[in-house]
Amino acid sequence: MASNRKMARHDLCAACTADGPARPSAPIAVTWYPRRVTKQESVSGLLAAERADTLERLNGLERELSGIIESSGSAGTDDEHDPEGATIAFERQHVAALLSQARRHLAQIDAAMLRLAEGSYGRCENCGRRIGAARLAARPVTTLCINCASQQ
Repeated sequence: MASNRKMARHDLCAACTADGPARPSAPIAVTWYPRRVTKQESVSGLLAAERADTLERLNGLERELSGIIESSGSAGTDDEHDPEGATIAFERQHVAALLSQARRHLAQIDAAMLRLAEGSYGRCENCGRRIGAARLAARPVTTLCINCASQQ
């Protein structure tokens, strides 16, 4: 099972540089958390982009699952007795689990878009307080503030 996404090499890790560990001459300012999203248009755009990415991932996973099922069906392999059967079964279940996860995430995005349209986006569903901007930037589909999420 090959992934269509390529891992990008990050430039800050000394282990990834070709020359080995190098000390920067000046401190490097790195923001390790996403930028703040404060305007409704920005939140809407962020959710729309995340929804488009999730739909693309769903389509790719569905194609991959149908390809696995098609190739295993034409070969007539017996998953219980074939030495390669466990690998086929594992791949099929792994892709099915990823597909289920992507469907759940799509439902969460749609619920967040509905909350945004209703005006309740950014409020904790448990305590009613505002969810922090940094948490919403990191997890735009969240429904709990950091305090309520840490208690679960």
